[in-house]
Amino acid sequence: MLINRKRKTKNPCHICGFSKGFAENDSSAILCLCHEIKKKNSQTKLLLIIHYKELKRTTNSGKLAVAALENSELLIRGLIDKPLDLTSHLDSSSEKKYESLLFFPSSESHELTTDFISQFSKPIQLIVPDGNWRQASKVASRHKELASLPKVMIAHENKAEYHLRKETNPCGMSTLEAIARAFEIIDSHEVGNYLMKLYQLKLQKTLLGRGIKS
Repeated sequence: MLINRKRKTKNPCHICGFSKGFAENDSSAILCLCHEIKKKNSQTKLLLIIHYKELKRTTNSGKLAVAALENSELLIRGLIDKPLDLTSHLDSSSEKKYESLLFFPSSESHELTTDFISQFSKPIQLIVPDGNWRQASKVASRHKELASLPKVMIAHENKAEYHLRKETNPCGMSTLEAIARAFEIIDSHEVGNYLMKLYQLKLQKTLLGRGIKS
């Protein structure tokens, strides 16, 4: 079920997207959830490539993953005066620190499993495009430096009743939810579960702010 938007968020937090105040239907519930975020260490690195138009969207969840992970970085794409070059983030030397994987569903993508990850001897740098489907799908074609990277995806059907945005793909999910599932496979259950709890909190507070109880 899609959570229908009733009104614009007033004074939204630039990280979690919630109002810096109280829900109209529950004066005891502070919406901003940033006080719940506790940085987690991970062997896996998250590189989030976010479209600039996504930065102000209150339903964005990718920024929460960056805020929650010590080993993470956010890069902005789509700016005309500041073109993004990812070359420096892709180490091709024999002594490179990470194996980079592009996290995006396509006909070329491998299903992300522990067996697939076991073939890599280095820790993983997971490169995640963040934006709407059209924006995210252009990352691989617009950034030729990513062309040779293996692509991976989560292939499980998402049967959740509620979503932050409308999902047209049976396997569709929010960026944070997808990262949580990926880190549980690549990194550890502890980090994956923590990110999933953060996503569930984002979802619950979104429901609360729009007068829906899950």
